[in-house]
Amino acid sequence: MAESIPLSILDLAHVAEGSTVRDALLRSQAIARTAEQAGFTRYWLAEHHGMRAVASAATSVLLASVGAVTERIRIGSGGIMLPNHAPLVIAEQFGTLAELYPDRIDLGLGRAPGTDMMTARALRRDIHGDAERYPEDVIELQRLLGEPAEGQKPIAVPGAGSNIPIWLLGSSLYSAQLAAHLGLPFSFASHFAPDMLSDAISIYRANFKPSAQLAMPYVSAGVMAVIGDTDDHAKHLFTSVQQQFANLRRNTNKPMPPPVEDIRLELNEMEIRGINSTLRYAIVGDKQSAEQQLHRFVAATGVDEVILSFPMFDKSRVLSAIASVGEMQVARPIA
Repeated sequence: MAESIPLSILDLAHVAEGSTVRDALLRSQAIARTAEQAGFTRYWLAEHHGMRAVASAATSVLLASVGAVTERIRIGSGGIMLPNHAPLVIAEQFGTLAELYPDRIDLGLGRAPGTDMMTARALRRDIHGDAERYPEDVIELQRLLGEPAEGQKPIAVPGAGSNIPIWLLGSSLYSAQLAAHLGLPFSFASHFAPDMLSDAISIYRANFKPSAQLAMPYVSAGVMAVIGDTDDHAKHLFTSVQQQFANLRRNTNKPMPPPVEDIRLELNEMEIRGINSTLRYAIVGDKQSAEQQLHRFVAATGVDEVILSFPMFDKSRVLSAIASVGEMQVARPIA
């Protein structure tokens, strides 16, 4: 019998129209509990700022609340936008999480600001300079999370000696190359940036250098999953994320909208084509169709792990979809 690949979750802590941020935070806790019960490997949150549809800006704080309501599932960031922060601060935050929830913490890092430029400036960071220092900051963070050398300053307390696994996240070739050079696991954001998926995986695997953390290349990829009672019902539910992407492109900052009967009454044809191209790897269908689509994605990409997001308006639909995917057995591709 073929070995199944790990399935994980990226939760964007959606704030649905008509609901509150508190509702979104409690929904994230419910998602994590359901994912653990369904056998998912890890649960990640992403750092975004100033977005009315996303409640995970204080990523490490929300992770602490998720850890408190789960017992086994790995929890972490997908990712922390490192140019927004001093490495020492992140080492202390995630070191604290590692003390609270031993052997369960992942630290995924990204290079983008995760927001608009005005908000990035409000984070009191040197936007361009810190992005350019990203490789050095990753290495510094590794040092702060490792065993401290004699006389080392600064020391992260908590953090030092935790050796929290670091992942690099990306939507282009840059992070694939850096992850390969540093010998770190790599996660590609194909759920919203599909164009370079194949090239990024190839470059990462071809250039991978073993490290103390990782002996062999290991790559995951993001996939959206919208699962309905029928294929048509799933397409209806999918209109929420189509509208949300249109809002982002229109620079309209709104909570996640409810699904609509006809997306063509909300978006023009050019918008629909562009958004559907961006979301080309999204799994949309009933449970049987979704499982077939997931198999095809894994077979086509050869990824070691799939990290799924469930961008649906209704909380009960999200939890049901997670339970359904947890029942799927997705075979690891034959090398």
